[in-house]
Amino acid sequence: MAPTQTLEDFYKQKFNWRPDNLSQDIGHFNVFRSEDSFHPGAKPVQYSRRDFYKISLFRGKGIIHYADKSIEMDGSALVFFNPIVPYTFENLNDRNRGRFCIYKESFFTEMLRNNVLQLPMFSPGANPVYVLNDEQDTYVLAIFEKMLAEMNSDYIFKYDLLRSYVTELIHYAMKIQPSDRLFQHPDANSRITAIFTELLERQFPIESPSQRFGLRSAKDFADRLSVHVNHLNRAVRQTTGKTTTDHIMERLTSEARALLRHTDWNVSEISYCLGFEAPTHFNNFFKKQTSTTPSAFRLV
Repeated sequence: MAPTQTLEDFYKQKFNWRPDNLSQDIGHFNVFRSEDSFHPGAKPVQYSRRDFYKISLFRGKGIIHYADKSIEMDGSALVFFNPIVPYTFENLNDRNRGRFCIYKESFFTEMLRNNVLQLPMFSPGANPVYVLNDEQDTYVLAIFEKMLAEMNSDYIFKYDLLRSYVTELIHYAMKIQPSDRLFQHPDANSRITAIFTELLERQFPIESPSQRFGLRSAKDFADRLSVHVNHLNRAVRQTTGKTTTDHIMERLTSEARALLRHTDWNVSEISYCLGFEAPTHFNNFFKKQTSTTPSAFRLV
């Protein structure tokens, strides 16, 4: 499998350019017409993970290769891709006249308390393809057109509005029965990863200073799942490309940011509820993960 595709790789491959501020834009968001993302001499998109999320309105004929499954598409569908699962798309006609948007997780997590992977279309082993009828296609296309118009506007709060459009797409999809042609029988690694993710997410959000994050290590989760820690680590790494510890640390960091931004709890209280034995341990952890201290992050 090819290496994980970064946002920089995406822009170079699709458009042969990159935004000047890409490395600083941790909450990056953009939206495109599919036909605009083709250029002469472009290399075929490889089967790989990306380090960003993608929501695509597919309109045409092709094959989506997603995890260990493939699905032929002929018509319209709303498809959700996440950084955990590798994928690629094989086009079977001249052009896909669809739309798609891409964004980094922090586009949501800096504003919302819930983790994106809690959403059913993004969780490991989920059904990511929502087949659309003509009426649904028209509705979804209209949302993407509003995104495209907003991206070109000078409205100072346009990213709040764009975030609401993405949220609308997600909720609209959840009202539609996902395609039952995918993921009827996830493999053992996908199942154990899904259970691990559910256990991790079940501990969040932290809603009071007295609530404490309990399962903090790979061994804690392995014991709860009644599997050997090496088995858990292998399954999670094979399914997601990241270690169990990576997932735990990333989720802790996400919750720490949310608590620092959305509560008035002091750093000691946040340190305690996230399971750290001392505030200094939390400070060191947060600075290692974010390159800033909890107090400095709160001032931004």
